[in-house]
Amino acid sequence: MASSATESISLPVIGMTCASCQHHVESALQSTAGVVSAHVDLMANRASIVFDPSEASPQRLIESIRSSGYDAVLPHPGGSVAEKSESSYGKAEAKAAATLIAGGIAMLLAMPLGSEMGPVDHFLMGLMPWLYQLQPDYIRWGLMTVTWLLMVWAGRDIYIAAARGLQHGSTNMNTLVSLGTGVAFLYSAYATIFPAPDRQVYFDAVLLIIGFLLLGKALEARAKRRALAAVHALSRLRPATARRIAGGVETVVSLEDVRIGDKILVLPGERIPVDASIVEGQTSVDESMLTGEATPLARGIGDRVLAGSLNYDGAITCKAESLGEDTVLAQITRMVEQAQSSRAPTERLADRASSIFVPVVLVLACATFAVWMTVTHSVSMALASTVSVLVIACPCAMGLAVPAALTVAVGRAAQLGLLYKGGEALERLSNLNAIVLDKTGTLTIGRPVLQAVRPVKGYSEDDLLRMAAAAEERSNHPLAHAVVDAARARSIKWEPASEVVVIPGRGVAARVEDYNCLLGNEALFQESAIRFPDSIPPVRPGVTRLWMALDYQSIGCFDARDSLRPDASSAVAALRNSGLRVLMLTGDSAAASAPIANQAGIGEVEAGLDPAGKLARIRSLQQQRLRVAMVGDGINDAAALAQADAGISMGSGSDLAQEAGDVVLLRAQPAAIIAAIDLAKATVGVMRQNLMWAAAYNVIGIPLAAGALYPVFHVLINPWIAAAAMALSSVSVLANSLRLRSWQPHSLPDAPAS
Repeated sequence: MASSATESISLPVIGMTCASCQHHVESALQSTAGVVSAHVDLMANRASIVFDPSEASPQRLIESIRSSGYDAVLPHPGGSVAEKSESSYGKAEAKAAATLIAGGIAMLLAMPLGSEMGPVDHFLMGLMPWLYQLQPDYIRWGLMTVTWLLMVWAGRDIYIAAARGLQHGSTNMNTLVSLGTGVAFLYSAYATIFPAPDRQVYFDAVLLIIGFLLLGKALEARAKRRALAAVHALSRLRPATARRIAGGVETVVSLEDVRIGDKILVLPGERIPVDASIVEGQTSVDESMLTGEATPLARGIGDRVLAGSLNYDGAITCKAESLGEDTVLAQITRMVEQAQSSRAPTERLADRASSIFVPVVLVLACATFAVWMTVTHSVSMALASTVSVLVIACPCAMGLAVPAALTVAVGRAAQLGLLYKGGEALERLSNLNAIVLDKTGTLTIGRPVLQAVRPVKGYSEDDLLRMAAAAEERSNHPLAHAVVDAARARSIKWEPASEVVVIPGRGVAARVEDYNCLLGNEALFQESAIRFPDSIPPVRPGVTRLWMALDYQSIGCFDARDSLRPDASSAVAALRNSGLRVLMLTGDSAAASAPIANQAGIGEVEAGLDPAGKLARIRSLQQQRLRVAMVGDGINDAAALAQADAGISMGSGSDLAQEAGDVVLLRAQPAAIIAAIDLAKATVGVMRQNLMWAAAYNVIGIPLAAGALYPVFHVLINPWIAAAAMALSSVSVLANSLRLRSWQPHSLPDAPAS
């Protein structure tokens, strides 16, 4: 793991075209002194690097990338790495169109150059007799000149990338294309300078190969932009300016000039520039791009609003609380980018195949040429088959198969309020046997309300509330909120507590009004040997009891009741119907948890568990060979979330940074659990389809290109057809992955469309 002294950087990488390129860049970075870890994202053309600044610098990292035959630049502040790295393909469409048109004309002009007249020749001779009256030498020399010019103009980057790779001892897709088109051009030039009846020219094939390759790149770039659209949309949500109020004067300032505590005016129809709390006015806001919740949410004085959310119908004045990279919007964007750049376990298989793919193809191409020369003694036939093998064997589809699906899925998930931490988390989530649910905040709303305050003789209800609120006011526990809210509702004032210590899964200890104050559950009082007063009646079913003691003498308790979330029972039923074993683990008492479990439809319940008890139960399920997901609040359940095969945090925008699971659900709804699992399954399905297509393409395409059909059917794959098939393979994988952009969950209402 990286030490605290390490830094992270994301560098745009220019010139990558396939998984082999990705592997070379990654290897170069990982072998650089001071680099702790490096991951290269082929989809976004980006390298994410963790390094020790005392041993390496960003410029040194760029030099390492360049030493592997590729280029890199420092990211521009505020710019999108993915958008910049795709700019190298900006002119690919124009070049592809020009080269393909020239290739089609070259194919037509080359028809009279054939050694034999076929049915197509007779047809063209009747249609365009002038074509067959042209001097063959003029045609050859004209085609050679045009082909050379277009190779230099349109194919320049391909040949430069191949040369750089060879210079550094690496091979990639550019190597195959450059070798194939180069050999075809040189042989055709030889046949032009020294013509003979049995020497054919392949200028049309050279142009069409380059044209289809460029067309494939242009289509890939367009598909990649669509795949990355979700994170680009997130980055565009934050406005560039804000209306700052100072001394009663409104001034429009740059977002970089806003400081914490500044008052910001947001008018109807504007996006909120920073995370803030409302101090004046009320409105409704649209947070759908952040949480997936399409229904407008009412917000008033004291409520928190998030940067990037849309203010609908009221002018509000807010106090800035989080700025820049600390806003929830920035955190979500960062998590999505990291997840899209992560590597799924399935991708390792593709990586291993791609790392040896190009050398194997070169061997197969040499073998193809040797066999054809031995059998037919025809250089033309041997050359055509060899070029077809070199061109059709493109590893792009294999390299894009997994990251393309992962990138689209992570982006779509973010639109739905589901944040996957990476490909590994997504794959684990798709393959579960059991799911463990926490009670408070997961199945229940997580805002219990005090039902009763029960003091012992000598103390009043206000006494208990005053001292308990002092101890609990800085706690995030739902019961703490219930106590503090009740004290505030009675306008009770208190002095701040000191020496506050949270006891995980048990309660809190503090120094209050010169007393040692203890608030917690029954287990904490038993461990502390504190006797329960006889005057307090037993707890009622469905009620959670919080005991209170001063100087280890019980002075009473608080009874609170939480409510089941509206969609909890239907979500549990859906989880069971999908074949999952559903359990509830809670630190609450059996009396409080049993009614909730019954309402939710959960039969397996274990109550009174502290964090260590939940952790042990997860481990025992795993020892039964079950693949377990844990769903909790990400704070008290951190250990269990980390131990589970897949940890799911029921989060919210305000506490996103505290998440501890593999998946964060920004919608605090049990239905979101099903959506996260279903999307993971759909994504893994697309990954497997992509890998099967990529593997089948090469397994079938290479033998066909080598001439497997010729002995029986006398059919050869023309090099330009091989080039078209090569482009089609990558585009097909991307198109299949893009289907996930329109994926819709059945469990979430108001799911925003992509």
